[in-house]
Amino acid sequence: MTTWRYAAGRLAEYAAVLMVALTLNFALPRALPGGPLKLFGSPEALARLTADERAQIANQYGFGKPLHEQFLDYLGGVFTLDLGTSLSDGRPVTQALGEALPWTLLLVGTSIVCTALVGVTFGVVGALRRRKGKGSGLLGTAIVLDSFPQFWLGMLLIVLFGVQLQWLPTFGVSGVEGVTVSGVLVHLILPVGTMTLTGMGYLFLYTRSSLLTVLTSEPIQHAHARGVPYGQLVRRHALRPALLPVHTILMMEIGFLAAGSIVVETVFAYPGLGRLTFDAITARDYPLMQGAFLVLTLMVVLMNALADATYPLLDPRARAGGGR
Repeated sequence: MTTWRYAAGRLAEYAAVLMVALTLNFALPRALPGGPLKLFGSPEALARLTADERAQIANQYGFGKPLHEQFLDYLGGVFTLDLGTSLSDGRPVTQALGEALPWTLLLVGTSIVCTALVGVTFGVVGALRRRKGKGSGLLGTAIVLDSFPQFWLGMLLIVLFGVQLQWLPTFGVSGVEGVTVSGVLVHLILPVGTMTLTGMGYLFLYTRSSLLTVLTSEPIQHAHARGVPYGQLVRRHALRPALLPVHTILMMEIGFLAAGSIVVETVFAYPGLGRLTFDAITARDYPLMQGAFLVLTLMVVLMNALADATYPLLDPRARAGGGR
């Protein structure tokens, strides 16, 4: 009964979060300066339109109604999976999102695997060798990498590996002969490298801090004083509790990486959801913006829900009745 009550409470919380997110998704595009009318002509041509002509165009595309009616139409479209039509190219928003989302999932999935492997591994090494030169060097490198802006590091990699050395392609996902597996993998190297280098610093610091907290706790110190080998303490007793908070951070990082991919995908002209979102914002394409923001929000909420669902599997203390 306690488990079902807890699950119902969490579902209610997520439903409230989604409702707030839906409201913000509707309001934020309309709060931006400018408007979608600029898609239908140059500023000079739009200036020559009469008020009736402007109203006719707005009514034709659905953004001439009162805001409360637009909001109700938007909610109805979300719950019926009809997100409208893109003002930029006339495609259904669901089609545009469906074509872009797999590319972002590929980029984010590859990046999170590389970030987790590198960040957690070096974080453990940095904690175990904190008093040696290698640990200090890793700590300094992680702090520097964590401070790099993604767009700046991405442009540096483009200049170095794409322009100077000409080893790697700098944009897109396809080669001269079309999209191939090898072509996609080669085009992923620089975007994945950028996201990994800028994301591993935070994960390194968090892993190192968490492991140091466990290693300096009284049970570990007492066991070591009784003669238990240090390596055995780390492997059997320190790593698992130290990595529990890292698991939560990693789950949330997956959702945030999807939103953060807007910068990387724009720099590398990568045809994913981030680039689509940037183009929609630039064009003031309200339906496409709302759809892209909704998908990014859902990814963050789903990753939080996944973290909540999997954490009790890793930590028995978090299960219902675990305190007994």
